[in-house]
Amino acid sequence: MRFTDKVAIVTGAASGIGLATAIRLGSEGARVVIADLEQQSGDAAAREVVAAGSPEALAVVCDVADESAVIAAVQTAVEKFGRLDVVVNNAGLMIFKPIVEHTGEDFLKILHVDLVGAFYFTKQAFLNMKPGSVIVNVSSVHAVETTPLVASYAAAKAALISLTRSASLEGKSRGIRVNAILPGAVDTPMLWENPNIKSGVETINLTDVGKPEDIAATIAYLASDDAKFVDGAAVRVDGGRLSRL
Repeated sequence: MRFTDKVAIVTGAASGIGLATAIRLGSEGARVVIADLEQQSGDAAAREVVAAGSPEALAVVCDVADESAVIAAVQTAVEKFGRLDVVVNNAGLMIFKPIVEHTGEDFLKILHVDLVGAFYFTKQAFLNMKPGSVIVNVSSVHAVETTPLVASYAAAKAALISLTRSASLEGKSRGIRVNAILPGAVDTPMLWENPNIKSGVETINLTDVGKPEDIAATIAYLASDDAKFVDGAAVRVDGGRLSRL
């Protein structure tokens, strides 16, 4: 039970990797705050987390692109549970358009969710966490190797790795570790609704497709004291797919 008496916030935790991560942390003893866009789906996720063994789970409505909503989510966690030990910046958004069809609004929308939201939570984590706490950012293999039509997503995920490095440097004096994880193809709706997959522009070998639980296991490792000497890292969890591209 690596997270007994600890409190974690997971963004985008109503489904997919976020839900699997919330369940994993909760099953190992964490009290979990589900930060997502809708109260109903968040409440359903919180019930799943408690059913998996968490002492308590709470859903809060939070648009990570809204700094005031992020501040409110963190304050709710601290007021409710008295502390904050783990932040998992998982919320993400992806659009599929050629660069020539991207508008500035498109690009900024992706950046605000996939990058700036993580910055907002990192800032609040630094202001509210005690030494020994951890931030884990969910980036993507698209930060390293990418495909057509996802320029804004790939750029945001690459910048998230840079933010991770900067935050790990500034977090060291605070006793806060910051790492990133780079998932590959994961069995979620985001993968199978990808028009590149549907059209055959990008092919997927089923042996390269992981489960949300595979990603959650690595996030839990990075968030735990087992990874106390891992800081500023970008950890690929892709079944070796990137090595074969």
